[in-house]
Amino acid sequence: MKSKTEFKYEALLDADDIQDVLKALSKGLSKGKLEFSEEKEGALTLDPKGLMRLKVSASEDEDSQQFEVKVRWEKRPKRLNKTAPNILS
Repeated sequence: MKSKTEFKYEALLDADDIQDVLKALSKGLSKGKLEFSEEKEGALTLDPKGLMRLKVSASEDEDSQQFEVKVRWEKRPKRLNKTAPNILS
């Protein structure tokens, strides 16, 4: 089994720069390919296809506000049985 490969990035950016990142993610989703890389490390390429699970959350406390967007999909989606089951009653 292949080990988990990760890409993590954290920076202080203004709203315009964050919009550019979100636009790049949107463009990659529309093309079906997202490539994440930094200068020191190799690239991580993801191939988003089919139905995807979307999770959006937002929170606020005294000192800060935040929102998170998470998208997840199966690399090899499970095939659903297309025939009805036999049920005896």
